[in-house]
Amino acid sequence: MWKQLYNQTGSIVRFIVRRDRVRMPIWIISLTIITLVTAAAFTDLYQSEQERQAIAETMKNPAMTAMVGPGYGLDHYIEGPMMAHQMLLFTAIVVAIMSILLVARHTRLDEEEGRVELIRALPVGRLSNISATLSVMFALNIVIAFAIGFGLTSLGIESIDLVGSLLYGAAIGSIGMYFAAVTGMFAQLSDSSRGTIGYSFTVLGVFYIVRAIGDVGHEPLSWLSPLGLILRTEVYVNNYWWPVIFTVGSAVLITLITFYLNSIRDLNSGFLPTRPGPKQASRFLQNPIGLAVRLQRTSMIAWAIGMYILGVSYGSILGDLEAFIESNEMMSQMLSPIEGLTMTEQFLTMLMSIISMICTIPALMMMLKLKGEEKKNRTENLLSGAVSRYNVIGSYFLLSFFSGFFMLFLAFIGLWSAATVVMDDPISFFTMFKAAMIYLPAIWFMIALTVLLIGLFPQFTSFIWLYLGYSFLVVYLGNLLPFPEWMGKLSPYAYIPKLPVEEINYLNITVLTVLAILLVNIGFIAYKKRDIAG
Repeated sequence: MWKQLYNQTGSIVRFIVRRDRVRMPIWIISLTIITLVTAAAFTDLYQSEQERQAIAETMKNPAMTAMVGPGYGLDHYIEGPMMAHQMLLFTAIVVAIMSILLVARHTRLDEEEGRVELIRALPVGRLSNISATLSVMFALNIVIAFAIGFGLTSLGIESIDLVGSLLYGAAIGSIGMYFAAVTGMFAQLSDSSRGTIGYSFTVLGVFYIVRAIGDVGHEPLSWLSPLGLILRTEVYVNNYWWPVIFTVGSAVLITLITFYLNSIRDLNSGFLPTRPGPKQASRFLQNPIGLAVRLQRTSMIAWAIGMYILGVSYGSILGDLEAFIESNEMMSQMLSPIEGLTMTEQFLTMLMSIISMICTIPALMMMLKLKGEEKKNRTENLLSGAVSRYNVIGSYFLLSFFSGFFMLFLAFIGLWSAATVVMDDPISFFTMFKAAMIYLPAIWFMIALTVLLIGLFPQFTSFIWLYLGYSFLVVYLGNLLPFPEWMGKLSPYAYIPKLPVEEINYLNITVLTVLAILLVNIGFIAYKKRDIAG
């Protein structure tokens, strides 16, 4: 019986590896190189013990704790603990995203497009596809763990030893395995790839917020999040392995649940019920913009709630940040007020840049939905009626355009409302509003670049996610590592003035906006002329 359930699993493993023979090496090499370059950069970043201890003081403040996790080894803040403390969480999140996308691609997406049905028509076991997918994903994360672990050891940095490096890699790999299993489970619960990815990203976001709240003041909450759990490894200081073992054990348990669910469900179905729509379409659905909104209504609502909660979670720590800075003499000396600005206002600039990039994600997803509909041959049916291509792409563009503004506005409202409650002297509404909305031209540029790719190079639309990831890397790490100036200038977010610390550079804002308009127009024209199956 067991042999029948898993029949030809090895053949499907080889098939998956062949399909992703480019994707997987790119993930492995990119993650390893970025980790090694970052670790090497820390050796030259701070030249003295005083400088390292000064940055250790900044890591004690609640805002940084919410962002990167609780500090450890701060009394002797050398390269190893410094790199692990500041990089482990975000690297783990990137690996989690990788696992979510790859598992969804080989499970629910393949099922939607009929590939699993074709495979199951052959003498293949019922659990072969899901077991092959998770086997490959687990193996991929193990390879990443060893590549990062041995790669860090090869740098020859005294504080980055073999045991700590292997633990660092294992912590990252365990998170990848955990979210591979979670995505596999949602592939059984949801009846669509969009739902599978959406639920998985929601779980990732919730775990990040739970960890942030727990790390700042309610530590037991952090233990409920795998992201919070792996930070308790205290890599290069105490080297605790139990969080990795527990995370991997949880992944195995979820995998067993996934196998059971897969064994009892029908192909192309899910356990979460889908509410049937009305028998007749409303007037709202009888135009492209109405259809675009209806297709992404659930996603929009989920992201809107998530962005508001994200803003509230960050805003709630601003009161603690203000009190921490005032009570810490070293921090007060390091962050002396700039022309009357408070310390919290200075920190707000970094916070807004990160929030704006997170708000860019749903805006790009709304635009890329058009490419997804085209790939499923649904756009062809729509265009066979009295609908112009301009109306179709314009509908998705308008939805994406307003989504960028709406998500950023909700995150700002959440941040401001929470900060008003917890701060003794809150930042004014208009100061925070301008600091947030100034990032709209960068979001518009990212949307416009997506439109261009859909119009001219639809096969390369995934590039926009790499570009957004690159932007996050140079903006976030740009505050920590001495990246060359030209690397930062390749991101549109680098041209946004950091209000209220800097003055508004109207030239940069205007150029970004004009470039966005130009790219949108080129994308529209190209979309009208190209083969819709392209």
